[in-house]
Amino acid sequence: MGFPFYTFLLFSMKQTSLFFVFLFVFLLGNQQLQAQSNEDKATAKGQEAIQLVDEGKYEEGIKLLEEAQKLDAKSTTYPYEIAYAYYIQKDYKKALKYLEPLMKQKTADENVYQLAGNSYDLLGNKEKALATYNDGLIRFPTSGSLHLERGNMELFKEDYEKALSYYEKGIEVAPQFASNYYWAARIYCSSTEKVWGMLYGEIFINLERNSKRTGEISKLLYDTYKGGIKFTSDTSMSVSFSKPATMDVNDLQKGGEMKMPYGTFVYEMTMTMAILQEKKIDLVSLNNIRSKFVEVYYQNGNDKKYPNVLFDYQQQLKKAGHFEAYNYWLLGKGEEATFSKWRTDNKTKWEDFVAWFNENKLILNEEHRFYREQY
Repeated sequence: MGFPFYTFLLFSMKQTSLFFVFLFVFLLGNQQLQAQSNEDKATAKGQEAIQLVDEGKYEEGIKLLEEAQKLDAKSTTYPYEIAYAYYIQKDYKKALKYLEPLMKQKTADENVYQLAGNSYDLLGNKEKALATYNDGLIRFPTSGSLHLERGNMELFKEDYEKALSYYEKGIEVAPQFASNYYWAARIYCSSTEKVWGMLYGEIFINLERNSKRTGEISKLLYDTYKGGIKFTSDTSMSVSFSKPATMDVNDLQKGGEMKMPYGTFVYEMTMTMAILQEKKIDLVSLNNIRSKFVEVYYQNGNDKKYPNVLFDYQQQLKKAGHFEAYNYWLLGKGEEATFSKWRTDNKTKWEDFVAWFNENKLILNEEHRFYREQY
């Protein structure tokens, strides 16, 4: 007995429908594979291009980046890298040709705004640079690099207070970004409020351990210690890292407990206790002073009233037996010959410190950070 006509028709329709479903899935799969393949090709070209740009082969690098962009038109990486290649060559107008459209895209990141702002600035368009950084900060309020650039704009105008407001906000919201600590340390160590420069400077050296700037801040910290601690006679000394504080009783009461001005009543008083046994300032005495300072800070309970992630790290170094090596390393640019001799005379101690130090870095994040407004 044969199939009824309508049964045959339904069977044929099902076969046809299944054929189109399979065809659709096949074509879609092919498209996805093709897209994936193009993205992979673009990535490979992009990586090669970046290497060429790093080697100074700009034309070859840009050509490869343009090819990568055609293969993966949705990615913002390749136009940004093209812009960067032009930026390195000081062709800021061409860099902006690629950066300006990127800033309108949702996928743009803070680096796009930073590079665009820098390009406007270097073209002499300060107003446009300022607007670009401000727009970037609206989109990326926790960007350390954009706070840095805004601070630098104010620094250029010699408005140090305003520059510090941006650097310190950058320190607060992006505690692992080193450059804001660098500039804040430089400004504060040249002011009456050297205490903040000392703390920011040491954190900076921990974040950026082996650069030209590291050596600069190492020398700055050493010189600031030397200038802030004076032995006026065999029995008297002076400590000056903060200007005398004017106190308002209403400001002293915070969170239900009495808090004193940090620079004069906490840092300087602790420092005074730490220098009682010393007669001069050099690397040897500074190691003793810094060791005693941390000891007194915790004995007096300041770690509870005024918790400080940097002093916690110093305690960690002391307990591990590496604080002496750390102090010589930290301040070594102040007395390079003394540091070099100490390192030669204490080879094992130094090597043990380096091994420990590489594995136990100062941790900075939202839960563990230091900035002036905490006090």
